[in-house]
Amino acid sequence: MTLFLAITALVLTSFPAAMFLANLRLFQCLGTDDKPPSNTDPNSVPQISVLVPARDEAPGIGDCIQAALSSDNVMIEVVVLDDASSDATAEIVTEFAQRDRRVRLIHGKPLPSGWNGKQHACWQLADAATSERLVFIDADVRLTPDALCQLMQYQDQTDVGLLSGFPHQITGTWLEKWLIPMMHFILLCYLPFARMRSHGDASLAAGCGQLFLSTRDAYNKAGTHEAIKQSRHDGVKLPRAYRSAGIMTDVVDGTELADCRMYRGATEVVRGVLKNAIEGIANPRLIVVFTLLLLGCSVLPLVALAVSLADRKPVAIVISILAVVLAHVPRLVAAARLRQSWFGALCHVPATLTFVVLQWIALANHLAGRQVAWRGRTEST
Repeated sequence: MTLFLAITALVLTSFPAAMFLANLRLFQCLGTDDKPPSNTDPNSVPQISVLVPARDEAPGIGDCIQAALSSDNVMIEVVVLDDASSDATAEIVTEFAQRDRRVRLIHGKPLPSGWNGKQHACWQLADAATSERLVFIDADVRLTPDALCQLMQYQDQTDVGLLSGFPHQITGTWLEKWLIPMMHFILLCYLPFARMRSHGDASLAAGCGQLFLSTRDAYNKAGTHEAIKQSRHDGVKLPRAYRSAGIMTDVVDGTELADCRMYRGATEVVRGVLKNAIEGIANPRLIVVFTLLLLGCSVLPLVALAVSLADRKPVAIVISILAVVLAHVPRLVAAARLRQSWFGALCHVPATLTFVVLQWIALANHLAGRQVAWRGRTEST
């Protein structure tokens, strides 16, 4: 039994480790060392609309706009929608608009019943945009100067309708370092990238709601944000809407293209994980499977090692140690290649356990009819 436990732990850790290493090469497909050539011909510079939904984003909206305006080799407009902010968001954007004609502020319309606030804001932003290329970014995203040009070049080469970049995630507090990198862990350990890029199945849809690039034609064919108007989880639901409409999507590493501080502090992290988990892993159809997979590739190796040591089984001990090492490989490699926290990587086991517990809490909230408020809203309140 002890040997069987050790072997099971090794098998469950080998799969995600191997998948992560195979997917990482495909994920990091943008040649950041080869900078796009400078283009001085205004007639051939691509045009793009940077669309930013903003609700109470005064502390960072200025940095977001400034970073976008610093984009190279593109003709850019930055359109910010103020979604009934209670702070100085609108005033800050107005000051930018007065200094730079490339910036526009629009005021959001009242939120209709049945719409999520962010999806309604993005839908209005797309309607206000003047370019045929649309990039939706969160207000806490800071683009690098060559980010848009690189993403547009990749989109042109691959002919995907919707391209999502995963920005470098800045983490401050310990719980941020534990849980924020889990998005990369889940993506790279359990999504078959080769199949995702060769098949248009909606079940293979993936993305990061912090940074989406789309052509207007593909956006309209996919049904715009109206197709996911009730969703909080645009990272999954928007790519799924595109694929359901027969339009290919893709995800790429944006570590060198953008920075993002998604949450600040433990409270925001927990609420952020809970608010849309039911549309991801905390789904009655998925949660049991993912609980077994995630705990099997993190907690089980330590359990197997403890049992092996207690039973003094040398072979089982060696296998269990190997399983423990493999369990940490994805997070350690991510720390090196994706500039994630080494502390978070070393705390992979408690981080995964915490993440799984939060998924079950999210499901319990859903079954009880409770919804976590975000930015002062639940659904359409």
